[in-house]
Amino acid sequence: MSRPPNYEFQEWWNKQRSKDPADDHHHHHLSSSSASEDFRLLTVNIHTPASPITSAAAAAEKDRSRSARQLSWIYLLKLHKIANSVAFVTNGFITLLRTANRRIATSPSGPRSESKFYRIIKLFLILSVFLLSIELVAYFRGWHFSPPTLESEVEISVKYVYAKWLEIRVNYLGPLLQSLTNACIVLFLIQSVDRLVLVLGCFYIKIRGLRPVAEMDYKQDAENGALNADYYPMVMVQIPMCNEREVYQQSIAAVCVQDWPRERMLVQILDDSDDADVQNLIKAEVHKWQQRGVHIIYRHRLIRTGYKAGNLKSAMNCEYVKNYEFVAIFDADFQPAPDFLKSTVPYFKGKDDLALVQTRWAFVNKEENLLTRLQNINLAFHFEVEQQVNGWFINFFGFNGTAGVWRIKALEDCGGWLERTTVEDMDIAVRAHLCGWKFIYLNDVKCLCELPESYEAYKKQQHRWHSGPMQLFRLCFYDILHSKVSVFKKANLIFLFFLLRKLILPFYSFTLFCIILPLTMFMPEAQLPFWVVCYIPGLVSILNILPSPQSFPFIVPYLLFENTMSVTKFNAMISGLFQLGSSYEWIVTKKLGRSSEADLVAIMGNESTPLMESGVHKSSSESGLAELNKLEMNKKMGKKKRNRLYRKELALSFILLTASVRSLLSAQGIHFYFLLFQGVTFLIVGLDLIGEQVS
Repeated sequence: MSRPPNYEFQEWWNKQRSKDPADDHHHHHLSSSSASEDFRLLTVNIHTPASPITSAAAAAEKDRSRSARQLSWIYLLKLHKIANSVAFVTNGFITLLRTANRRIATSPSGPRSESKFYRIIKLFLILSVFLLSIELVAYFRGWHFSPPTLESEVEISVKYVYAKWLEIRVNYLGPLLQSLTNACIVLFLIQSVDRLVLVLGCFYIKIRGLRPVAEMDYKQDAENGALNADYYPMVMVQIPMCNEREVYQQSIAAVCVQDWPRERMLVQILDDSDDADVQNLIKAEVHKWQQRGVHIIYRHRLIRTGYKAGNLKSAMNCEYVKNYEFVAIFDADFQPAPDFLKSTVPYFKGKDDLALVQTRWAFVNKEENLLTRLQNINLAFHFEVEQQVNGWFINFFGFNGTAGVWRIKALEDCGGWLERTTVEDMDIAVRAHLCGWKFIYLNDVKCLCELPESYEAYKKQQHRWHSGPMQLFRLCFYDILHSKVSVFKKANLIFLFFLLRKLILPFYSFTLFCIILPLTMFMPEAQLPFWVVCYIPGLVSILNILPSPQSFPFIVPYLLFENTMSVTKFNAMISGLFQLGSSYEWIVTKKLGRSSEADLVAIMGNESTPLMESGVHKSSSESGLAELNKLEMNKKMGKKKRNRLYRKELALSFILLTASVRSLLSAQGIHFYFLLFQGVTFLIVGLDLIGEQVS
């Protein structure tokens, strides 16, 4: 039977043919595209069926080629990283050699005197090299793995000598070194516990919000108009200085603009300079402020004995001092805020047994270089933790020598300034404490100052700060025992203030990490646990860095640098304890006056209006420019600065690097890395690469 025709399809086809040719062309393009797509969709690829073995082989070949390319790229990347690392190390090594050559070339050509301490370190270095040579011979001959015995060897052979050395080590040297090691570990743990207790005390103060409270507020009462000038106590401000060419202007200006009635304040500039040009500059600065109505005087001693203590003692002997109740002391690089006196003097009100109000230091150049950053960590812990905890719980701490206000009656009661040590500030604080006076520390009142930027200046400062306390301990030990203070305060002074924090800390730090640790590498019969080398120092460093959390990236350099500074502190402690010649050396810490220009401009801008209103004429700008030009000329003609070599640090670096080679033979990982990094740190410091670099 035939199929009937489809008329509906015929009508649709006729309509499509009658459309516009352009539209037909467009639809033809679309239809052809869709047709090709449909054709591709309907296309079925028919392959000849392959065996499973052939398919697996093809897949394996494809994976193998892909893995080979990937491994090639990985190896190329690794080679690139290794090449970069080698280039970096090579460049660093070449730079180090050039720097060392430059330091040696510019070092003084004449013979240099050698201290006894340096000679001992040199002997220790020679001994270390000799022992390393013996151990290298023993290692390559296999004696480390099968030690020789005395019975089986001929007495004149090298093997017999090494066997004899092993016997001496085991029977005599090893036990002695282990005993010394255990003693230093105990001291280390005691000092670590002391640090932990101080930090916990600081946390307690912070959590409870404890702080000293003043019975009156000069700032608020002055705003309310409740005070007149006569209500302010008489205050004397002293600025002792010696050849402070770079910073004298900023300190004098900061003190002269104090927000305190001028008739109730006297400023003493105690100049011990032996440079006539510096004296003239300071005199001109004092005269300038005298013309502005400030009650300021200039004093210069003809007989300059006793350093800073002698200078302050001479100033306190003036007849007019009896008219004043308090004295504020600032070193030449300190810049107190204008409200400093109003922030400190009120705490004396109603506290007749209060002798000292100490404020915190803040540093204008703490980010100048790596050395100033590491100093900031130490001093932040000292002020935030040590001073605050001791001030709150026992009302005693060491006076910092500056940025503090004393009651003049307390100074006179404890005997005044004495010239017997190089730490006159600690001396007078201890004597005032033994007389029953109390101290207050203000952590929220800060005074700007400057950190030494060169290693030479910092090293001399630390030598004075660590030799002086031992001098003082010898002089006041019997005074402490026979004083009328409580047994607790006597024990705190002797065992914590002096012995633990001033004697034991530099002793164990140098002995444990610079002497005992290298010796244990050459005498493995004595063991120094790895937790003493790694964990405990790391924990103590974390505790020290907590008051300045922004310094956490520098925790490893801080740990290594503190061990490096132990040689200077140990030498200073020994010289002070046994009255060696260098213990009485006083060298003024050099300042650079980093903040003087900006601060002086701000001070002058703030002060100009009141001065004009009071009708006081400024000193002539011409004379000021002449003085500044003269100052610049003197700077250019001054002594040329240079970096130098430090022989003790260099000798100790070679000792530690020698010991690291010996530890590598014994496969002692922690000890090797510690000795290596510590030796490199000593080398960097010995080449004077840690602080200011002079081109």
